[in-house]
Amino acid sequence: MFKLVTKATVFPIVAVGVSACQIVPASSSSAPKVEVGELQVDPDIKLRHMIYRPAQSRGTVLFLHGFPETMYAWKPIAESLSSDYEVHAFDWPGYGQSSRPAADRFGYAPKDYARVLADYIRTSGIDSSKLVIYATDIGALPALLAALEQPDIAREIIVGDFAPFNRPQYMYESLQGLKSKPSSDVVRAAMNRNRDEILANTFFRGLSEGERYPLSQEFRDDMAKGWGGDVTSADAFFHYYSHFTRDQDYFEANMATLKIPVKVVWGEQDIYIRKEMGVEYANRNGVKLSILPKLGHFPHLQAPEQTVNEVRAAFSAGGNPVSD
Repeated sequence: MFKLVTKATVFPIVAVGVSACQIVPASSSSAPKVEVGELQVDPDIKLRHMIYRPAQSRGTVLFLHGFPETMYAWKPIAESLSSDYEVHAFDWPGYGQSSRPAADRFGYAPKDYARVLADYIRTSGIDSSKLVIYATDIGALPALLAALEQPDIAREIIVGDFAPFNRPQYMYESLQGLKSKPSSDVVRAAMNRNRDEILANTFFRGLSEGERYPLSQEFRDDMAKGWGGDVTSADAFFHYYSHFTRDQDYFEANMATLKIPVKVVWGEQDIYIRKEMGVEYANRNGVKLSILPKLGHFPHLQAPEQTVNEVRAAFSAGGNPVSD
């Protein structure tokens, strides 16, 4: 999701010919309560999380971010859904303001993130029977791994723009380099050296000037502020990939046992993980697939109304929407 560069060329994150996000929360007699705080989910992991609580909830949605994001990637979408649904988002360990334990205490692997996800749902007291999980990029495989271990963890999981299988041919060159040493050490060093370039350009590679979309200053500042400490977000990403093939192979061997309904959404123009990855996963498992025209790797940022619609459809699927 970045280039290896020796000298960063930074382009300003601005929208060209694109208006600000038009999502507006639905009307409500009582404004949702918004909470931003921390939650200790195990002795080594404290997660910063964000919760929108409406006066009357029709269900709960939990958003899981990717690299190099933080929970603030979901804020406009959360605001739009918050009149009807309880909305949760948190920073993965190594991102934003969540814990960054040393790698000898926490592995940052997809399976480790799957355990964090299950611990968050349990510790938050979320009713899994009324829960939809929406996960993208590095958040998606952990959601599916968690569902293998806990078949009732949610009523539906929506995943997109991720790598369920070990198919390097469908992945961006730099991501392929993270798969194994010694190239992974080179990529890790470049990522840490070029933080500003990554944060400026990752979201827009492969898009024309007219296709660029706005990112809030709050979100941009949050990513930059959170990329620090003894374990940077680049380090967490590196550790995730060092165990990625193992966990992909485990999922591929066991995916047929998955019980929870899954839907796959994918940006048609994703250059980081090509849509063929999503097509293979959907075809082999008989799950619903939406290829989103003209969108890249970050559909939830580029066309947030699409994500809102996917979540609402998930709650309405199969009959009446969830209600208390």
